[in-house]
Amino acid sequence: MEFTKSLIKGKLIKRYKRFFTDIKLKKEIVTAHCPNTGSMMGLLNEGNDVYLLPNNDPKRKLKYGLEIIKSRKNLVGVNTHMANRIVEHGIKNKLIKELKNYDSIKAEVFFNKETRFDFLLEKKSQKSFVEVKNVTLFRNKDIAEFPDAPTARGIKHLLTLIDAIKKSYKTYLVFLVQIQNMKYFKIAKDIDEEYYKTYIKAKKAGVNFLAYRCDINSKKILIDKKLKIIDD
Repeated sequence: MEFTKSLIKGKLIKRYKRFFTDIKLKKEIVTAHCPNTGSMMGLLNEGNDVYLLPNNDPKRKLKYGLEIIKSRKNLVGVNTHMANRIVEHGIKNKLIKELKNYDSIKAEVFFNKETRFDFLLEKKSQKSFVEVKNVTLFRNKDIAEFPDAPTARGIKHLLTLIDAIKKSYKTYLVFLVQIQNMKYFKIAKDIDEEYYKTYIKAKKAGVNFLAYRCDINSKKILIDKKLKIIDD
């Protein structure tokens, strides 16, 4: 996805109250909206380069949104709201080879009264649900990981994907790695062992897991390359 305006480079001072970040822009300090309520483990060191998207909407109190953080020489896309747009662009432009032969794509489709998945894809008699998880954690120089904190919601999604298989849907979970230079992906078992166990259960049940890395710069974020998933 291309950014609607040119990003502005600054330096991270701190994040607080989940939704706010203080950023130094030259001689000015501004407060920017943080569109990622997760732990953002490993990304929030003071002095990290950041890239902000300015906005002129009079209804919005904050005039900047945090889009990218540079951590340990890698650009990381931290806007979780961008993840589905990036994957939808990837599907429509056949950048995800496993999902390139579908005739239609619908966003935010309910499977049951409690759960809706990010996408429903259809072709002839086959219907497939796709769930997207945004990945920003890397503790090794070339291995991306998920989750960066315990996630009961993530476990629920895995169990519901299993239920969808029982009702003749094909199911996919796409780990969207918004981190430059990653070569591999794995589940962060030490952070959430229950999620790892449920992931293994879902894999055995037939859920298709994919990990794709993004090409990231100050003008756009696009799906770039499939990563090998490491199970250990």
